[in-house]
Formats: sequence, structure tokens, C-alpha cells
Amino acid sequence: MNQPYDPGRPPPAGPPPYSGRPPMPGPPPQAPPPRAPASQAPSQGPAPAQAKGPAQEQTPEQVLPPKRGLAAFFTGVGYLFRGLGWVARRPGQWLFGLIPALIVLAVYVAALVMLGRNLDGLAGWVTPFADGWSETLRSLVRVIAGIAIFGAAAFLAIITFTAITLMVGDPFYERIAVNVEESQGGAPPEPDESLLVQIGRAIRDALLLGAVALSFAVVFFVCGFLPIIGQTVVPVIAACVSGYFLAGELTSIALERRGVRRKTRFAILRQNRLMAVGFGAATFVVFLIPLGAVLAMPGAVAGGTLLARERLANNPLVTGGDHALPGHH
Repeated sequence: MNQPYDPGRPPPAGPPPYSGRPPMPGPPPQAPPPRAPASQAPSQGPAPAQAKGPAQEQTPEQVLPPKRGLAAFFTGVGYLFRGLGWVARRPGQWLFGLIPALIVLAVYVAALVMLGRNLDGLAGWVTPFADGWSETLRSLVRVIAGIAIFGAAAFLAIITFTAITLMVGDPFYERIAVNVEESQGGAPPEPDESLLVQIGRAIRDALLLGAVALSFAVVFFVCGFLPIIGQTVVPVIAACVSGYFLAGELTSIALERRGVRRKTRFAILRQNRLMAVGFGAATFVVFLIPLGAVLAMPGAVAGGTLLARERLANNPLVTGGDHALPGHH
């Protein structure tokens, strides 16, 4: 029985009433896509293709992390002992490195002996103001002057000894440095420069270093007249200053092979000042021992090469060798 239409009445429950017309054709209903589990993130695109074949071992391209404070200083000292240990295990390399050092030593010893024989006259020449003083005071002042002169000369000799020896014995120490690098995993390729260009740059650097060393020697000579300080504090400062320049010279072979020239080399050393001073000051003290500069020179070159390779160079090429990289932090 039909009922009158009431707009406020809800539609009847159940399927719609048959209207007498067949339903309109259309696409079959599709099920909604399954939802991904909450633990899975949505895909951001196709996965990168995996490289086929065995994985290739990568060569480390970073130097060891920097150190600060006393740790850096003693790390630098340790590189000298590592270099001495390297040549101690290879007596042939040590004897090979003695040849240029002995030649330069003979010249330096002759110069220092001549200076010692004329030390009294030089001490009197630099202290004319003491001529009218009493005998005791005049002798004391001139003894101090003589010590200061000889100390400044020794300081200058030690600084320039390394530079001159490296210049005279460049083929010898270049060979030692390459052997050190090979024992650690590989040496950089030889720079594409003529021998004359390398010798000219070495002479120029040695002359510049000698001029700087001479200026410091004059300063330390004057400071040597200060009572107590001149005989205690000044020698320590002189050892640190000379050690810094020694580090610059002894790391030059490895860094020059990597294309790092003098200005950049010393800029790198300034960033690692305490480590450079530790290595160089320890070398300076060893060089003060009679014949120490000759006997320790090959080991100092080896230590400077290790220091440059592991701490100063941007591309150390460390792949293994006698001392693996992680074992020497």
C-alpha cells in the first residue's frame, strides 16, 4: 500500500525498490589497495643498483686526527724514535744515510774548531765597554760573551746542518724517504720536475732558512748576557725554535714529493706547532750529542717522513706496512 510522500521521513532500510529497468552497465568495483604496515616507510623511488662483483678495498685518504697540548708534543717526540727504530731494523739504510752527513760534519767541525781558537779575541771584540773594568769582572763578562758566541754558532750550525746535509745528500735521503713510504704502503709518484729545478729550489730554501736562523742566533746571543735567564730559559727557547725549523726541513722531502712547497709547508707546521716542536726539539737535543747529528740523521729523515705522511699530508697513501695506521693514534 502506497503511503503519501513525507520529506521528513527517513528512507526505508534494505535494497532500493525494483523500478522495472535493468541496471546501467559500468566497470566492476575494485577493492581498495592494501595499506602498508606502519613499521614500513613509504618507498622513495627505485632502490639503487647494486654493484656486481667483489667489493674493492678503499685506500684511506685522511691523515690521523690532530692532537692538542702535551699529547701533540710527545707524539712529535715519538716520531723521532719511530724513525730511529726504522733505520735500526735496516742497517744498510743507516749506513747509506751516513755518507752525506759525514761530509758536511767535517766542514762544520773545521769551522767550529777555528771559531774556538779565536774565541778570546772575538769575546773581547764584542765587549769593548769592559776594557776599563776590573780584571775579575772583565773576565766574567768575556767568558759569558764567549759562551754566547759559541752557543749562537752551534745553534746556527745545527739549524743549517740539516738543510745543507739534505741539500748535499738529496739523492741519499730521497731514497731513504721513498723506502720509508714503501714500507708503509706506497710512495707518491716522483714530481714531474727537472733535477736542476729541484736543486735550485733547495738552495734557495737553504739560504732563506740560514738567514732566518742567523737572525734568531743574534737574538739568542744578546739574550745570553741576561743573568740566570740567559743560561737557563734562553737555551730551552732556542731548542724549541730550532726544533720547529728542523721539523720543517726533515719533513720537506715527503711534502715536496706531494707538491707542497716551503710556504705551504710551514703553514701546515703552524697548524701542528706543538707536534712539530716536539719532533724537532727532540732531534735538536740528539744533534747536540757529539756525533749525534751524523748518527741520527738517517733516522731523523725517516721520522720526518713518517710525520709528514701520517700527520701533515692530505693524501698519505697509507695502506699497511710496518706500522698500520690505526695503531699509532
